[in-house]
Amino acid sequence: MVIFGFDTMGGNRMSLSTEEKMLIEQRVSNDAKSPVIAYVLWFFLGGLGGHRFYLGRVGSAVIMLALFVVGILTLGLFIGVVPLGIVGIWILVDAFLIPGMVQSSKDEMRRQLAQNGAV
Repeated sequence: MVIFGFDTMGGNRMSLSTEEKMLIEQRVSNDAKSPVIAYVLWFFLGGLGGHRFYLGRVGSAVIMLALFVVGILTLGLFIGVVPLGIVGIWILVDAFLIPGMVQSSKDEMRRQLAQNGAV
């Protein structure tokens, strides 16, 4: 992983000037995902995985959406209680995971910008 000119995986030093580091941080702060928007999506569309789609976690968002839909469709047979219960617990856990997901998104963006030099 490359952060601020250090390749943390291989130990190589990449030469980024202070100006380049500042530009990367500015770009990260401008383009980063908002935790407020993530929480609003979590509150209103949490069962549908809206916050996970927003944060780039598409795979788990699709699974969450599928569980929700299956749960709703089979609720009349009382089978739907299980998938809806799973989604409910998942939503509660995600309330605590959102800050980490936002930070991971920022770290990944920072790594890509430092690696590609795309400032």
